[in-house]
Amino acid sequence: MKKIHLLVLKAFIRPFIVTFFIVMFVLLMFFLFKYIDDLIGKGFEWYVIVELLWYASATNVAMALPLAILLSSIMTFGSLGENYELVAIKSAGLSLQKAMMPLFITVSFLSAGAFLFSDYMLPVANLKMLSRLYDIRMKKADFLIEEGIFNNSISDYSIRVQKKGEGNTLYDILIYDHTGGEGNSSTILAKEGSMYISNNKQSLMLRLKDGVRYEETSAKGKYDPRQQFMRYRFKETEQRFDLSPFSFQRTDESLFKSYYVMLNLRQLIYNRDSIQVKYDSVKNTLYPKLKFQYRVLSPVFNAIKQDTVGPIRNYGSILELFPTDRRDNVLLNAQESVRQSSEMLTLASAEYDAYKTPIIRTMIEYHRKFTLSFSCLLLFSIGAPLGAIIRKGGLGLPVVMSVLFFLIYHIISTIGEKSAKEGSITPMLGMWIAIIILAPLAIFLTYKATVDSTLLDIDSYKQAIQKFFKRKKLE
Repeated sequence: MKKIHLLVLKAFIRPFIVTFFIVMFVLLMFFLFKYIDDLIGKGFEWYVIVELLWYASATNVAMALPLAILLSSIMTFGSLGENYELVAIKSAGLSLQKAMMPLFITVSFLSAGAFLFSDYMLPVANLKMLSRLYDIRMKKADFLIEEGIFNNSISDYSIRVQKKGEGNTLYDILIYDHTGGEGNSSTILAKEGSMYISNNKQSLMLRLKDGVRYEETSAKGKYDPRQQFMRYRFKETEQRFDLSPFSFQRTDESLFKSYYVMLNLRQLIYNRDSIQVKYDSVKNTLYPKLKFQYRVLSPVFNAIKQDTVGPIRNYGSILELFPTDRRDNVLLNAQESVRQSSEMLTLASAEYDAYKTPIIRTMIEYHRKFTLSFSCLLLFSIGAPLGAIIRKGGLGLPVVMSVLFFLIYHIISTIGEKSAKEGSITPMLGMWIAIIILAPLAIFLTYKATVDSTLLDIDSYKQAIQKFFKRKKLE
């Protein structure tokens, strides 16, 4: 039996490692396609891109690991079934559950590792990735000069080039210099020029030829009768532009540490409890504030009973309880009370939602730590019996089936999470609903695989259809 367990383990580990890295690569490509506009054309060093991809790959483990377990389990038991090795295992007196036991233990260890990863390493990876992605998005695009268009990317300068030649050659250059704070007081015209970056990559250099510089000098904010207009002609000159605002800046990571996906279980519980105190305070203080806005009418009724002889008549309106000369004041007071009560309820509702949303998001991330581990066990419990039923190995039908079931799981979990964020259902139900729905399916598939069901055997369905039509012909 130990040799059989070792055989099953070897058959599982190899496809698991291969499929895990394939899925990670595919998810990483999706990440690149999503943020390609933020990465291209900004002059990042290669290690910045590699660092971002490294942290992004760590955040993709939550999706890659369950999918890899599902796919490898289907491939393993599908290959064993296709080569009649499952038949040999069962003929040796070993049931399917016992054959699955070493893999179930292995997946349990992987699930425990996934839980520790999501609690200790994933918050750090999310912090690193999102902070790097924020820095990349905040970095300005490289300075690009287009023909016939004024470019204002460099502060205090407006540059237009009529035509661009080969390499870095520029023709008919017009530069407005606004550094003096007096509008277009300085203008440069040049017939030809070339552009290059300084050695320290902190300055953009323009070497201009055959041009003229116009300058206007005057007293700031005052009329100057001695205002001067100067013109300088040059054969060749250089203009320097500061590129330091375009350099890649690192943001302090502590600014992102309070976000939900950056917290571990202990921090999430502390965050939930601290917000819950404020949330309860809003609910407990609302009624004492509102009860002072109501007017108790019992003294009015008592006065009416004392002054009335005989039975009390029916009043058509509550205003009839008050003297005629006081009714206007009563209406004004009532409107003011309603307005104040409405304002209190509106403010309390906004404050209520402001505390309720963070609690929901915190609890969603809290339950996500556990659902990652249980999803690995669930998808293995679906994949292993499913592979034994379809009896197909390789990357054909197992890939199709694994992607299909993973999409079902992912869609259900996404809908549940979205409903939890909207407050339609509790965060606990929203995060566990996919596991709750698919757990009976795992039990059903395990039962069908144990009794050697032909649930997904196409040949059995063909034979059943052929028998049906033959029976119809005989009738």
